[in-house]
Order: sequence, then C-alpha cells, then structure tokens
Amino acid sequence: MEPKVSIIIPFYNCPYVDQAIQSALNQTYKNVEVIVVDDGSTIYTEKILPYLERIRYLRKENGGTATALNQGIRAAAGEYVAWLSSDDYFLPEKMSLQISFMLEHDSKVSFTNFDCINKNDEVIHSWTGERFTDIENGVYHAFLLRNAVNGCTVVLKKDVFDAVGYFNPYHRYTHDYEMWLRLLVNGYKMYYLDEALTKFRIHEESGTSRFQPEMLKDILTIETHYRPLLLKNMKNL
Repeated sequence: MEPKVSIIIPFYNCPYVDQAIQSALNQTYKNVEVIVVDDGSTIYTEKILPYLERIRYLRKENGGTATALNQGIRAAAGEYVAWLSSDDYFLPEKMSLQISFMLEHDSKVSFTNFDCINKNDEVIHSWTGERFTDIENGVYHAFLLRNAVNGCTVVLKKDVFDAVGYFNPYHRYTHDYEMWLRLLVNGYKMYYLDEALTKFRIHEESGTSRFQPEMLKDILTIETHYRPLLLKNMKNL
C-alpha cells in the first residue's frame, strides 16, 4: 500500500487558499490527507467552507507560520509530510513523482524545482531554483552560500521531526531556512528531484515581500550559527 502523505496548509488571511486546497485534493497520488491550519484568520475563511468535508481543519490563535506547521505536523497521520503555503499550489503529479523518487533513493527528505507565478496565476519565471546534477550531495555545498530550497517543494518523513525537533517559531519568517540547515548539520541529506512541481506565488501581500528587513536580520543570525557547523561537517564527508 502507498504510504500516506499529509499535506499541511498554514492559512492566515490569504485570498488564494482555495486554490492551494484544491491542488492538494487534486493529487494523482491517492493516499493523501489535507490539513488546513487556520492561524487565527479574520478574512477569507469562507473560501475553506466548500472543502470542510474533504479536509482536516484546525484553528488556533495567531502565532506565525512555524506554529501552524507544528500543529499540523503533530496532528498528521501520514508517514510523509509536505508543506504548502496557502498562496501557492501543487501540480497534480507532485506527490506521485516525489514519493516514488524518495522510495527509490531511500530518502527521508527531498525537494524539487518550482515556477514563480503572479497574482493572476501567470508564470513569470520557470524553473526558478537551482538544478542540481548531484541529487544527493549538491545541496550541502549550496547552503554554504544561500538557502537553496523552496520550503513548499519539500517532502519529508514525519519521524525526522522526532529526531531534530519542530520548526522554531522564534524565526518567524525564516523558520524553513533554519530547519533545512538543522537537518544538514544533523546528517540528513536533502535529495533533489529535477522536476518543477510547485507554483510559487509572488505578490505584494506575501510575507517574503512585506518582511524583508526582518528576514535579512534573521538570516544573518541563522547563518552565523550554522555555517561553521556545515564547514566542520564538510571536512568529515
């Protein structure tokens, strides 16, 4: 039987949430549960109503994306976990291709490429991420320079969180970057599947657009801590 995948959608006042939910439900991979974690939204909640019988809906006080992800992960019944931002969406074959890839390579963590879209769903940049020819080790070297992974392309085994901990809410806008570095320094390999399976939306209200100063400050703190550890680990590779 196919292993179950839990797709977690953190939601906070996002007008695109219905597209995200529909894309998760449209997966050709059938053993999927969709968990929407409402992080204290005050608007656009009506967009979820048509899906309530097909998803798990959790509501909490506003605490940021990391806290919403963590609640979803704890509630997840799947052996694998995927994160989908409420303003992005998956292509229908994402889970089918990515789980097959992970099983083939005995991978606990994987990621893919992605396309950037605008608020009208128009592709403004295809294959936006770096394409790694070394699917097993290339990402490790890339993280010495930058965040090489789009969080919404990642699928990982749920038991990874038991080993390394959950997303850190202190890093409100860069919790994903900190998590990937934490995985790497703890010996996990992030395998790259060379497919563009996620549509990443760029718009004025996204956190990436609105909180650049806070993100840059956080990134400096994270890199100061983790990059020496990465370099140390590289000497032992």
